[in-house]
Amino acid sequence: MEIISLNGHAIQPYINDLARLRIEVFRAFPYLYDGDLAYEADYIATYANSADSLFVLAIHRDQQGQPQVVGVATGLPMSDETVEFRRPFDQQGWPSEQIFYFGESVLLPAFRGQGLGVRFFAEREAYARRLGRFRWCAFCAVQRAADHPRRPPDYQPLDAFWQHRGYRAYPTLTTEYIWRDIDEAHESPKPMSFWLKELQR
Repeated sequence: MEIISLNGHAIQPYINDLARLRIEVFRAFPYLYDGDLAYEADYIATYANSADSLFVLAIHRDQQGQPQVVGVATGLPMSDETVEFRRPFDQQGWPSEQIFYFGESVLLPAFRGQGLGVRFFAEREAYARRLGRFRWCAFCAVQRAADHPRRPPDYQPLDAFWQHRGYRAYPTLTTEYIWRDIDEAHESPKPMSFWLKELQR
């Protein structure tokens, strides 16, 4: 497995790979996301346009030696996000210029359980420290009801994993994102909650 890190527009050659990964991984519970490549390319452009964004790619070579992007973790300064995205923080007086935001951490199921999830968090935190102007790292997660009909019987929330990494949920920091679930006819708002960790210098 090869791990490479890229910034800003250097991600351009990999945008289709990242779009494909997001659609494939987020189709599963709890996101149940019915995505499309055009939307994904537009979403990823927000990160590509940020000079201080980070893309951590996990690249696996098959038996013929062909490289395949099997996982990615992203991040960018919260101040480079959209106004709508920053609103929960701005409304509650959080200094967005001191927050480095983690966009997603997606990995194909066949490559899980090998420490890559931990590596993705460590790489992004180290990068935020190197930039030298961030006090917190943050990410958000979708909230689904415990009795959701599509919740798999063996589903394990990632809360314990995040807590072990030092992240804490902030119940007052919430927002809604709109997308279409795989069993929905139309888009609908989904509740999202934020988790933060204060970086140690």
